[in-house]
Amino acid sequence: MKIGVLGAGAMGSGIAQVASQAGHEVMLLDTNADALVKSKAKLEKVMNRLIEKGRVTAEEATGIQQRIQYGSALTEFKECGLVIEAIIENLDIKKTVFSKLESIVADNCILASNTSSLSIAAIAAACKHSHRVVGIHFFNPAPLMKLVEIIPAIQTSDAVLQAARDLVNSWKKLTVVAKDTPGFIVNRIARPFYGEALRIYEEGIAEPATIDWVMREIGGFRMGPFQLMDYIGNDINFTVTETVFKAFWYDPRYKPAFTQKRLAEAGYLGRKTGKGYYDYSEGAANPEPDRDETKGKAILWRVLVMLINEAADALNLNIASKEDIDTAMTKGVNYPKGLLQWADEIGIQECVEGMDDLYDEYREDRYRCSPLLRRMAAKNQHFFPTKIKQHE
Repeated sequence: MKIGVLGAGAMGSGIAQVASQAGHEVMLLDTNADALVKSKAKLEKVMNRLIEKGRVTAEEATGIQQRIQYGSALTEFKECGLVIEAIIENLDIKKTVFSKLESIVADNCILASNTSSLSIAAIAAACKHSHRVVGIHFFNPAPLMKLVEIIPAIQTSDAVLQAARDLVNSWKKLTVVAKDTPGFIVNRIARPFYGEALRIYEEGIAEPATIDWVMREIGGFRMGPFQLMDYIGNDINFTVTETVFKAFWYDPRYKPAFTQKRLAEAGYLGRKTGKGYYDYSEGAANPEPDRDETKGKAILWRVLVMLINEAADALNLNIASKEDIDTAMTKGVNYPKGLLQWADEIGIQECVEGMDDLYDEYREDRYRCSPLLRRMAAKNQHFFPTKIKQHE
């Protein structure tokens, strides 16, 4: 099957590489000629690095590069069996593109969006044959990140959902199925990792360096929230937060922080601009963390219980299965363990009490406890009873 990828940015280029490495002919399109040139040069650089590391042979690298063709016209997708769109996060633009694509590709071609937070149903509605539209959300960098979220719209046929999942699984990816709701699994559940850390900072409880140290050294997370926001880009992270907040009809759980908005407005976007929560200029001295473990554990608990509560609420609303929720958070954003498994180990009642303590202090709906957690605590239940027995 020939694979089409629309958008030659970091994500689109990465998806094209993944498909080509799996043996597919790939058509990578972008209306920006410079983007195509940069994509091709970057792929060559990546392949040379993989050859040096012994991951691929020179012959395999050449094959991967030769299987990717570059173009600028949508008509070049005519022979593709799957087209994945990876362009700007703008619903109107995506709908226009999908409407045009439908008139070009074959009737059995699957049309997919790599959107991280927009409605798949809304995108599908732009097509006369909306049953063939599905969300296929890769994580950046696509060649390295194993997780892919598959999101069926209410219009998506079962056959298209299964075909999309089977195909992506054959690319040596790990797929999870998510309901078509804002943020899907990962970008929904991960909001408190950033949002609550920002709230703790804004309240003057701790500085970014301290919060990052806590989450890394005490919590076991690969990166702290402020490090990660600087890595992602404060403009991008703020936009995703704002999008999810609006999409959930301004639910206070997803409320963006003025701190991040101001950094984005100032152009302090993180690593890519040389300054964000940290200074990345040469020789810059960044503040040291306060390594007070008692204070650190309190900070970790506040962020962690909010993450657990969000994961439980996603399960309560059937966003995904409990297995897919924990898989998504460990494989999509490299959390040290699944949040629902973590809740089991801490104790569901403890989590309920943690949320209730926050609510009693702030009296904000932001800190409402998931009804699923409360029901489970009352019945002394666990998300994964077998794992608890093994752990004990």
